[in-house]
Amino acid sequence: MKKIALAAVLSAAASTAFAGGHGSKYAEPVIEPEIIVEETRKSSAGIVVPIMLLVLIAAAVAAN
Repeated sequence: MKKIALAAVLSAAASTAFAGGHGSKYAEPVIEPEIIVEETRKSSAGIVVPIMLLVLIAAAVAAN
């Protein structure tokens, strides 16, 4: 009879220990990725190359 009472007490203690499961009180933190916004620079190379071509063509025409 003592063994049955001891088993009942241990099983009751074990069932209450695992009643909530793992992590029921605290949720896992949600880690969001950091968003990095970089501003683009305007490049003056888009206008420099055509101007240089015009200067070279004008120099070639003037030399002839």
